[in-house]
Amino acid sequence: MPSPTIWTRLHLRRYVLSGWPWRAALYLLSSVPLGAATLLTLVLLAVAGGVLTVVVVGLPLLLVLVLTGVPLASLERRRLRLIDTEPIADPHRDPGRTGLTAWLRTRLQERSTWRELGYAVLFGFLLWPLEALVVGSVLTVCGGLLATPVMLAFDGEEARVLKMWIVDSWPGALGAALAGALLLPVFAYPLGAIAAGRAALTRFLLSSPTGELTTRIKELGRSRIRLVDAFEAERRRIERDLHDGAQQRLVALSMTLGLARLDAPDGPLGGLLATAQDEAATALVEIRELIRGIHPQVLTDRGLVAAVEDLADRSAVPVDVDFDLPGRPPEAIETAVYFAVSEALANVAKHSGASRAQVRGRLTKGQLVVEVEDDGHGGADTAQGTGLLGVADRVSVLDGRLLVSSPPGGPTVFRLQVPCSNP
Repeated sequence: MPSPTIWTRLHLRRYVLSGWPWRAALYLLSSVPLGAATLLTLVLLAVAGGVLTVVVVGLPLLLVLVLTGVPLASLERRRLRLIDTEPIADPHRDPGRTGLTAWLRTRLQERSTWRELGYAVLFGFLLWPLEALVVGSVLTVCGGLLATPVMLAFDGEEARVLKMWIVDSWPGALGAALAGALLLPVFAYPLGAIAAGRAALTRFLLSSPTGELTTRIKELGRSRIRLVDAFEAERRRIERDLHDGAQQRLVALSMTLGLARLDAPDGPLGGLLATAQDEAATALVEIRELIRGIHPQVLTDRGLVAAVEDLADRSAVPVDVDFDLPGRPPEAIETAVYFAVSEALANVAKHSGASRAQVRGRLTKGQLVVEVEDDGHGGADTAQGTGLLGVADRVSVLDGRLLVSSPPGGPTVFRLQVPCSNP
């Protein structure tokens, strides 16, 4: 459903009885002091900057003049919410570095800054006088007619209506007031249409499709990260429930069966109890492996390097681990890289025919680079299975990349690149 605006409300029968005409009047009326202040600021900065250009202080004044539209545009986007509830996204991008110099360089290179300066000039020299004329005319006509009985009461003999004719009787004064009251709803429609046109012009000049697209992309990235965090939290909950619930019950069951075997006489019952205890032990081993696959405790307690070394120790193929990290990366990166390495080593053991593998990890130029290399026969293809595709999807959430080099005859190199600041 589209957001309500004054333009969509103009077509409703109850428009006059709603608050939208008053919102339109307030929107146009509030332009007057803001536009007058903008005009005064532009004129003073232009004159002062031009006069003092020969002096060093003149250049900062001209720079401030160029940036005048930035705060005005920000205020105009908020003021637009009076008659248009759909917000305008901020088209400005964040500077790559901190500090005033980086902020100024970024703003001066943006097209939006110059569009906002043009809007400030148009607003200060043309728009607000026209809005003042429109609102002033409506207030003068309706207010003058409604005030006729009051003026007649103060004068006692006659009242001049809108400086056009004289009323010297109470029926005439009340008729003029009634005409003013009837004109209010009549003027509400053109006033609303003018406000709608003014809002459309503001949206056209101050919005940027590129800026809105960038904002949506950023929000999409943040939502993907939130989904990954929620998924990891759910994995940990399942791990905790299995560890504290099902696993403990299996341990208790195995111990109970063992005690029953000691008390049972030799015979078929003892054999059945032994079989049941063996099945419970097998289920316990499987559930421990399942828990380790959901989220290994060593990754939580000791970090990525120790978890990868644990993977190497449990691998069917001998694996050398060479990690050089100054600290622990963020938890989301640790988890994604761990499961990526786990999938790569599983592929090495199942499909590569390799006799040895190596895992290397480095933090280089703001990126965590992890490589898994084996001396197998090569020929790995990410399109042939879902494991590597799942790894690629997982690291893409973190703006990472998965690169696989596996020519026929080998070697196969599985390379992960994930943006990561210094741990």
